[in-house]
Amino acid sequence: MGALANRDFVKMNGLGNEIVIVDLRAAPAEIDAAEARAAASQEPYDQLMVLYPPRTDVDASIRIYNNDGSEAGACGNGMRCLAALVGEQTGRSAFKFQTPAGVIPCWRTQGGLYTVDMGPPRLRWDEIPLAEEFANTRVIELEIGPRGAPILHSPSVVSMGNPHAIFWVEDPGAVDLAEVGPLLEHHPMFPERANITVAATPARDHIVMRTWERGAGLTKACGSAACATAVAAARLRRSGRKVRVTLPGGDLTVEWRDSDDHVLMTGPVEYEHRGRFGGRFDAVPPAGEPIGVTK
Repeated sequence: MGALANRDFVKMNGLGNEIVIVDLRAAPAEIDAAEARAAASQEPYDQLMVLYPPRTDVDASIRIYNNDGSEAGACGNGMRCLAALVGEQTGRSAFKFQTPAGVIPCWRTQGGLYTVDMGPPRLRWDEIPLAEEFANTRVIELEIGPRGAPILHSPSVVSMGNPHAIFWVEDPGAVDLAEVGPLLEHHPMFPERANITVAATPARDHIVMRTWERGAGLTKACGSAACATAVAAARLRRSGRKVRVTLPGGDLTVEWRDSDDHVLMTGPVEYEHRGRFGGRFDAVPPAGEPIGVTK
């Protein structure tokens, strides 16, 4: 039958990043990659956020699945959705969730927005991780395309719980990210695959970007990528430490706080609908290309 069979879910989004939330705190059960892929066939999503009973002093432990069945360490847009949902259930405005990337605090701010403390960025080559050692991860040697005329080259690399590669371009909208994203996601440089972003800095306080999300494909918004790109821009002095980040789905505010090195991301959430998964999870699609929402 599967752990998700006949389970209720809530569908939400953060700037169009499609999030399905399932609460298993009352009846925890393990979900495997095949079942996560099958769930995306029933209710398309970018990320599946599953709540489990807390193991420490937090509101819940969280496991995060991409729509290809792989697991993610962090999902900034998904964390905002979780905070809104748990806030609706409890009447509280501040929360802590245990994720594979660590404990992530979230809180409601003015105007119905939510802030997520994504913690400090990981900047060493072996923390990201990369397959080769680089003393400076502000820019690494990597390119794709014809020799001497690469389509993309010299990315910045950062981990925000997930590995990210940020390529600086004049116009993010002009890059065929659907073509180059999968190639770079699976590049040998990234042993755990990577989220691939193309970004520009039209002003010191403004970043424009698009992301091919590891395990999910093209997405209207990737919160951890927005955080990674803001950090990378500040490290290269392309921006200050607080910026407006424009994604296809809308704007986030990201601050790389100087006092403690933490990255704070603030943005909206939106409810879509509630539903229930079907009772059959035995007809599981094979692993391969992402099968969730493509935008």
